[in-house]
Amino acid sequence: MIMGLLRLTRPANVITAVSDILAGIAISGYFLDTSDHNVSWTPVVLLALSTMGLYAGGVVFNDVFDAKLDAVERPERPIPSKVVTKAGAAIWGILLLLGGIIAAANISAASAALSVAIAVCALIYDKWCKHHFIAGPFTMGLCRGLNLLLGVSIIPAAISVWWYLALVPVVYIAAITTVSGGEVHGGNKTNLYVAVCLYIIVITTLLAFGITLNHWHTAIIFIAGFCFMIMPPLVKAIRQPSGPLIGKAVKAGVIALILMNAAWAAAFGQIYLACVIVVLLPVSILLARLFAVT
Repeated sequence: MIMGLLRLTRPANVITAVSDILAGIAISGYFLDTSDHNVSWTPVVLLALSTMGLYAGGVVFNDVFDAKLDAVERPERPIPSKVVTKAGAAIWGILLLLGGIIAAANISAASAALSVAIAVCALIYDKWCKHHFIAGPFTMGLCRGLNLLLGVSIIPAAISVWWYLALVPVVYIAAITTVSGGEVHGGNKTNLYVAVCLYIIVITTLLAFGITLNHWHTAIIFIAGFCFMIMPPLVKAIRQPSGPLIGKAVKAGVIALILMNAAWAAAFGQIYLACVIVVLLPVSILLARLFAVT
């Protein structure tokens, strides 16, 4: 039962959500504005706990709303395999979402509002938008964009300065979601080529910020790692758009979010925080071997 509830939360993905928060904190300049001996780690921890609850709750409801479909396409999942009841999963999801909102509310009103927006967007995606060609990728990407801003909200005033950066995760997650459409039955090359174009937009944006902020010489290291992780599996999927290869491309794209967020931190001159984010990568990879990512 406990293992089933844990499987529902997609632990490897939850780690990537924490990296969103750390990237947002780097963008906000929180550690630059505070001297080392006066740094308060409490808001950092609370925001990390918030995103863990919000992300986990969102993916739990993904399985709750997809219970009938999963019974046919993915019978090994906790709900169709009867490891967890649908009602039990729903209660678990509600507790996780509420926990995430409460943690954020202890930071600021802006953080609370963003956490509520993330929870609402996640539920809208799970219930109505997931299988829509345009609304699905956009809504899921919006969840990630808002999650980045949740990290930025550690300094509420920074949101008005950097809000538009939330568009980058929207584009990136749109790419991953576009690819994932063929994960079960195989996909078409057109969708995969669209994903390549979206990936290039994200990579170019990261590089542009690194150059503009004069931190390109460190950011390029993380950007290169990011490219190396997402592109080879996608190229293989384009050559042979089968379900298993597309699944690997999706898995790589999700976990590579950590390297993308490390690149953000490096582009904003937070090299030490970028390294901390990278440490999350092996943790996420290990969890991805133990638990499903999609």
